[in-house]
Amino acid sequence: MSKILGAMVLAALPVVASAQMAAPMPASTYVMKAGAGDLYERKSSEVVLGSTKNPKLKSFAQIMISDHTTSTAEVKAAAMQAGMTPKPPMLDAKQSHNIAALKAAGPMKRDALYITQQKAAHQQALMVQQGYAMNGTVAPLKTAAAKIVPVVQQHIQELDSM
Repeated sequence: MSKILGAMVLAALPVVASAQMAAPMPASTYVMKAGAGDLYERKSSEVVLGSTKNPKLKSFAQIMISDHTTSTAEVKAAAMQAGMTPKPPMLDAKQSHNIAALKAAGPMKRDALYITQQKAAHQQALMVQQGYAMNGTVAPLKTAAAKIVPVVQQHIQELDSM
């Protein structure tokens, strides 16, 4: 049942993505969403690293921590270059709930839940990054978003092979 629901959510994302890409996102919203997404990726990956026995998943989680630390630094630097003072990233309610669910899941179910959550989170990240890269109004942030898009796409390809 959860796999069917997850597939339905993922299938609906392109419709949501095209609607969100039409209107420019305020720079402060982009910085907040990008930071929250990166923070979620790092924290969820740390949870899985502590329990997974799957070497491929362990490697992926380590890459998530590294790549999303880098993208946070890139967005922060771009925001500062644009004269903004970005606040430290914070998880939103759904991300906090997802982290709690990962922690509560048993080790065998945690790996599968992590992959499901990562697929949805990366689709969301792709929408945010592509949307700002295409329609953003602050040049340094637009450049950062464009640089991050192929990294997120690579993560999606890796997730699709798991």
